[in-house]
Amino acid sequence: MKIWPLIASIAFVTSVHAQTPYAGMQGRSIKALSDQQIADLNAGRGMGLALAAELNGYPGPSHVLELADKLNLTADQRASMQRLFDAMKDEAMPLGSKLIEQEAELDRQFASRTVTPESLKASTAAVAATQGILRETHLKYHLSTGSILTPAQMTKYAELRGYGGGHKRQHHH
Repeated sequence: MKIWPLIASIAFVTSVHAQTPYAGMQGRSIKALSDQQIADLNAGRGMGLALAAELNGYPGPSHVLELADKLNLTADQRASMQRLFDAMKDEAMPLGSKLIEQEAELDRQFASRTVTPESLKASTAAVAATQGILRETHLKYHLSTGSILTPAQMTKYAELRGYGGGHKRQHHH
């Protein structure tokens, strides 16, 4: 029976693939960012940057607007939430673009073999600073969202998002 060489070949290929999780990423325009991450950054999307807020009972304006009908938002609440969302995007989009540029510059330094310890330190510090500002931007809009919703809407939001029966504490500011 000649099945064993086939099984061995499959096992080898699977093993090699499992040991190279970055295979294929070398073709990315910016190695550290996927096309989806670049699109998300350009569009001002949160990309999980506000999970500390979201998963602790501080909804974000984007998801609240998506669930507006199910949350029975009033016209005033919708308008307030839309203003928050628009302000968040206006703030996050330029930061996302800046982060993409900084990651591209770091990538260029490595690709051209011009990176130095000094340029590496400066580039990674710049990336970290922008990431921090971007994260704070998304988090602060989650913080603001809670003051627009009622306690019942906060509980309903948690249920709709699959977080169980809501959060024990309501967050109004």
